[in-house]
Amino acid sequence: MDIRICIDVPDLERGIAFYTQGLGLHLARRLNDDWAELVGGSSPIDLLANEPGTSPLGPERPQRRDYARHWTPVHLDFVVERIDEVAQRLVALGATLERPIADRRWGRMASLADPFGHGLDLLEFKGRGYDELLVPQA
Repeated sequence: MDIRICIDVPDLERGIAFYTQGLGLHLARRLNDDWAELVGGSSPIDLLANEPGTSPLGPERPQRRDYARHWTPVHLDFVVERIDEVAQRLVALGATLERPIADRRWGRMASLADPFGHGLDLLEFKGRGYDELLVPQA
């Protein structure tokens, strides 16, 4: 099974700039005027341009797209090298650093919101990454 990540953005050009310049992803192709495919990670990311206030689930549903900061139990983690530089670059491109870079047993982590209100984390692993949480290797 393949997994594709879809991110709604109100401005496709700004979304492309944020994710390519900020995280080093690459524009693979434009599928039409409101859909761009980015590659460079383990899963392709599709940026989908959708106007604020439009309904993602059909006109009969009350939910509307809102690009103000919002919380959802689903977010993206980007594993990076040089987390300080990447966080600084993302902030310069419009992200908000919501929690300062923190040291963890497995590495370092920064929590941000992209310019479109979506939460994302930057992870910089050290040693065995998350396996550092397990019993040490013999």
